[in-house]
Amino acid sequence: MGNRFADEITGLLERTSPDLAAAYKLEFKNFFGAVTGYVDGNIFISCGNFGVALKLPPQTLDALFAMKDVEHLRYFAKGHVKKEYAVLPERILKDDQHFKRLVEESVGFALKSPA
Repeated sequence: MGNRFADEITGLLERTSPDLAAAYKLEFKNFFGAVTGYVDGNIFISCGNFGVALKLPPQTLDALFAMKDVEHLRYFAKGHVKKEYAVLPERILKDDQHFKRLVEESVGFALKSPA
């Protein structure tokens, strides 16, 4: 795809979830100036100026939002809050085991959610 958001998202996934593309149809598309990742046609991850966000179930979001450095996703500064997504801080992105677990949960949730 050749942009920094695509490079960041693919690098994270290759490092933590290298078998993802073998298990699912994995695609990346431009979306409101960001890059979104899809598994079998369902969005599960997004990367943009806001950072990296995962689509997650409510109970996981509640636990994450209890942390002061996890934020809600907005594609634009005054835009609509994407309620099913959490923007993850750098410390989680660098913790391969934690990030991998969240990616697995995100993929499972995305596949159960309506597209």
